[in-house]
Amino acid sequence: MHYNVPQFIDIEDRIVGPLTAKQLLWIFAMGAVLLIMWLTISSKTNFFIVAIPVGLMFLALAFYRPYGQPLSKFIGSIFLFFVKPKIYIWKREMELKKETVSLKKQEQTQVINKKALHQKEVYDLSKILDSQSDILNEINKKKY
Repeated sequence: MHYNVPQFIDIEDRIVGPLTAKQLLWIFAMGAVLLIMWLTISSKTNFFIVAIPVGLMFLALAFYRPYGQPLSKFIGSIFLFFVKPKIYIWKREMELKKETVSLKKQEQTQVINKKALHQKEVYDLSKILDSQSDILNEINKKKY
């Protein structure tokens, strides 16, 4: 059976024209925030002073992609960078040390038990790989 392999899985689906679903949601959110601001701010000049930076912020969240990732994810990474601890201290557990010693012993015994191939066996294997199944039957008859 043949199966189609999905391609372009890292590209988001376009919903309306060239806009993806996330971009469309950011634009709707911008419209809702600006509508609420229009209804609450009485002076039109104050509205435009506040609305321009808010609109630019929402447009940046919708369309700007620093380092190939969405701006919302980038801002989240910045926040986590400042919140999370910067130093990771590794605490060795004694159980791990015992396991590594036993693994080293097993590796040493495995290295000793390697089987050497002879030239005739390599020749027989090459015949099997290069030819039909009747050669396999012929080799089996020789062994027994």
